Amino acid sequence: MISDLVLVPASGAPLAGDLVVPGPVRSVVVITEGSSSSRGSSRDRALADTFHRAGMGTLLLDLLTELEKRQDARSARHLFDIPFLAQRLVDAIDWLDQRPETAGVPVCLFGGDSSALLAAAERPQRVAAVVVRGGRPDLTYDALQSVRAPVLFVVGGNEEADPRLNQEAAGRLSGPSQIYVVRGATHLFHEPGALEDIAAAARQWFASHVESGPRAGTGR
Repeated sequence: MISDLVLVPASGAPLAGDLVVPGPVRSVVVITEGSSSSRGSSRDRALADTFHRAGMGTLLLDLLTELEKRQDARSARHLFDIPFLAQRLVDAIDWLDQRPETAGVPVCLFGGDSSALLAAAERPQRVAAVVVRGGRPDLTYDALQSVRAPVLFVVGGNEEADPRLNQEAAGRLSGPSQIYVVRGATHLFHEPGALEDIAAAARQWFASHVESGPRAGTGR
């Protein structure tokens, strides 16, 4: 069992993260919740626990430094700067490949915005599956044909955003995709049972799309 507070070197700024590898694993899930969210949230930790019980490793990652978060709270500078956030996610994927316990292990991405889609397009050989919860997939339309990983779009049944955004994004993908609707949920998914529903759907999606391969810690 490996559980570390880590600093991920990304685009000139070390990003805080929590890496957990609960023994030999088939995949590592990188969990990011957009520009302003913190990895310390109880929701993200509950989500990570679900993946741990399924034998997956996790990296809970803040995409912004604390200073950048404070600046973003005033200016929203990075809120929709998807390429900026995606590059930091790509840096994290490369960093995982340099650690002995996660080198070569398939990476899955769970994102609260569309940066996960751009990162998957940049690292098609490393990203095995993607789950996007909410977000603005229309901001990544031009890159979607480069995404090879299967993508699950999670949307709330009572969300006010145009449902055609996710449908259009799914149609632009060259690989498998699915739209999963959480009944009764709005775009923040704070309704009772919504998080558990999302966690179960994401766990099944990742498990069904990660190919069997060498486990972390057993050699490659």
